[in-house]
Amino acid sequence: MRDPDPAGGSGLARAPGLGHTSPMTTDEEPTRIRTRYRGRGCGCGCGGFILVLTVGILLSLFNAIVGIGLSVRVPLTQSNLTVAGSLGRKDEAVGALPSYTKGRLAGNQNLFNHSTTTTIGPAEGAALVILGHQDGAPPFDLHLVFH
Repeated sequence: MRDPDPAGGSGLARAPGLGHTSPMTTDEEPTRIRTRYRGRGCGCGCGGFILVLTVGILLSLFNAIVGIGLSVRVPLTQSNLTVAGSLGRKDEAVGALPSYTKGRLAGNQNLFNHSTTTTIGPAEGAALVILGHQDGAPPFDLHLVFH
């Protein structure tokens, strides 16, 4: 059988910079490969909604709550950086946050306070990030609650 390319090649031109061959002649512009954004989900907040919808409602059926928090002192200041979240029954979810964050959910008394809550039926999820002075916050704290 005769080779279709008189130069003895495969008849495929190498696309420069793309690392693969494509059926084109060397006179054409190389085709660009476009990829979509690789992230999944619909942005901030959608994951929290699904978590409260599934795990939160399941926890509320068993009267259980889960809370986790991490606090670290900012060097050379009296401020802490705290990241905390809780999930469970709507009337008890805020109680699973660390005690030094009490009254700071959706508050404005710190340098930075990002709070969010999601309530679906009997379940609630609460999360907060605080940077600022927090009374009673130790230099380092890992807060875990499950009951």
